[in-house]
Amino acid sequence: MGRMGIRIRSLLPAVWMISAAFCFATMGALAHAVGAHCDWMLVAFLRIVCTFAFSVALAWSGGARLVLWTPRTLWMRSIAGTISLVCTFYALTHLPIADALTLTNTYPLWIVLTSGRRGGRAGWGADLACVVCAVLGVVFIQTPYLSGTGDGKAVLVALLASFATAVAMMGLHRLREVDARAVVAHFSGLASLVLAGLLVFGRPDAVAASLDRASVFLLVGVGLCGTFGQVLLTKAFASGPPARISVLSLTQVVFGLGYDLILQTRQLTITTLLGFVMVLAPTAWITLRAARRSERNSPSHDAGLRERSLAS
Repeated sequence: MGRMGIRIRSLLPAVWMISAAFCFATMGALAHAVGAHCDWMLVAFLRIVCTFAFSVALAWSGGARLVLWTPRTLWMRSIAGTISLVCTFYALTHLPIADALTLTNTYPLWIVLTSGRRGGRAGWGADLACVVCAVLGVVFIQTPYLSGTGDGKAVLVALLASFATAVAMMGLHRLREVDARAVVAHFSGLASLVLAGLLVFGRPDAVAASLDRASVFLLVGVGLCGTFGQVLLTKAFASGPPARISVLSLTQVVFGLGYDLILQTRQLTITTLLGFVMVLAPTAWITLRAARRSERNSPSHDAGLRERSLAS
């Protein structure tokens, strides 16, 4: 019985991570659905306001000191995170759920491209092969949009979201002295202000528009699923080895694909499925290899993963 209990406890972080992925995929499905009824910026605003409230509450309860003006790298991280958020919700409301989740989760590949050669010739060659494989996968996923049956601009926006996420994550290495909760509070606060300004001054009709009961229900669902996902993700990172379980977050693509098939009766082609595999497999491999390397060499990587668990 004791061994069984230990085994169950060892599996709990993975269960929480997969549950968080399900919550985020559900959030994406709800955001996609409500995007047909209200402005996508309003959806993104509600989502990030929930993150801001959650992160500030965590910071205050844990005694973390909130920061505003310094260090300057904090602003780089927050600006990149804001761009990523805006682009992600545009993609979620204009692309099939699985496509948006797949493309926005390719940020490890951008980190490889922008970090330069590391770990010797063999390591760089393997990373470059992964990037080439993923690029071809993106082409396969984009095939319907190239043929004029989808939103090609949204594909590019989703890739921009992943690039901005990579910039934000790389900035974490220079923010070791700032509490992760304060970093997330700064980012979510800035993003909330930016989106509020865009809505009030750029899209006043979106703010003034009356929403029907179904739209309100979907918007509340976006906020609740995002918040529950944050709680589960934070719990997973706090109770298990963050670097090893982080790759399980990619299971949200599988859940997103299920929503596409069930709710949108999507017809998948062999080309599209192959594209998913060609993007996700190298992304997972690079994530796991970088995680093992970081576990040995730098505790800051785990702190960065915990910060991402609050921001996702």
